[in-house]
Amino acid sequence: MCFRYQLEFLFKCFFLRREHLVRHFFRQLSSRRGLEPRQQRNTARQHLKFFLFAEYLYRFMDTNVSVKMSSPLSKPQIITHIQKSLNYTVFDSKWIPSSAKFVCLGNFARGTGVMQIYEVQHGEAQLITEVEKPKPLKCGTFGATSLQQRHIATGDFDGNLNIWSLETPDVPLYTVKAHKEIVNSIDGVGGLGIGDGAPEIVTGSRDGTVKVWDPRQKDFPVANMEPVEGETKRDCWTVAFGHAFNDQDRCVCAGYDNGDVKLFDLRNMSLRWETNIKNGVCCVEFDRKDVNMNKLVATSLEGKFHVFDMRTPHPTKGFASVSEKAHKSTIWQVRHLPQNRDIFMTAGGAGNLHLWK
Repeated sequence: MCFRYQLEFLFKCFFLRREHLVRHFFRQLSSRRGLEPRQQRNTARQHLKFFLFAEYLYRFMDTNVSVKMSSPLSKPQIITHIQKSLNYTVFDSKWIPSSAKFVCLGNFARGTGVMQIYEVQHGEAQLITEVEKPKPLKCGTFGATSLQQRHIATGDFDGNLNIWSLETPDVPLYTVKAHKEIVNSIDGVGGLGIGDGAPEIVTGSRDGTVKVWDPRQKDFPVANMEPVEGETKRDCWTVAFGHAFNDQDRCVCAGYDNGDVKLFDLRNMSLRWETNIKNGVCCVEFDRKDVNMNKLVATSLEGKFHVFDMRTPHPTKGFASVSEKAHKSTIWQVRHLPQNRDIFMTAGGAGNLHLWK
């Protein structure tokens, strides 16, 4: 028996189930007819050695390795519950707090904005309200509203910050010219019972500025983070609140198109920390807003995400971090599971959703 034949038989015995091994052994033996009795005995002896060795390997794998290997059904499954085609570009969507409804924000091909409200009924998304706006809507948040009011704050392509009542979404309750250019990102804190302190909204824009707004104060931001004179203005793509665990402390993290990640301390009105992840920062999010800073996730254009340990900064190197090449395309979003902040999901430009822990 040649060495190649022996190896083929070994691997066949190894990968077949136990009850098939003996049958396979005799089938191979019978295929060697025409040999002399002595040659048949030698062949049978060789087959038997391989058979016993394969059986030993099977038993070893069955008791030692199969415990570590998991079947696909034992892993979390991402199942499409509802799918609906739309006739416009969706830039953002948000669940309406304490309801089975959600809001979609985007723009029509003709250049106008749209706000749609859907309700999940009998396994389908039923359109409840649709309102067309003069300017495309880029982003929205419920973070600064109460559970009773559930007003949504939006940023549009013209740099406007508006707050809408979903009961009467035709006219905004609050409007301000927040930026000179498009509002790329928005976040809120102090509402929905999440985070201590006053309700505030943070916006990041293509004009390079990050501004914090109090809905109770008209026309002027309570904080304005912008480049110093002579410094190049970078496009701010994403903003997020964090560290809102008491009435005094609060931080804003901002990500920029050149890979900069900056952490602003709103209590001291200063830049607390900054780093660069070498690619455009598409999304940043703290694992929770209403606790002392614990973990920050930043996603990038090139399919990587970075997880920063925000508990203890190094005097010179800043916060420790790990990175992972998660997608083959841009990671546009990262969201943490509210019930377990160790679990988060990343959304890639190719339509992939990855769940991480």
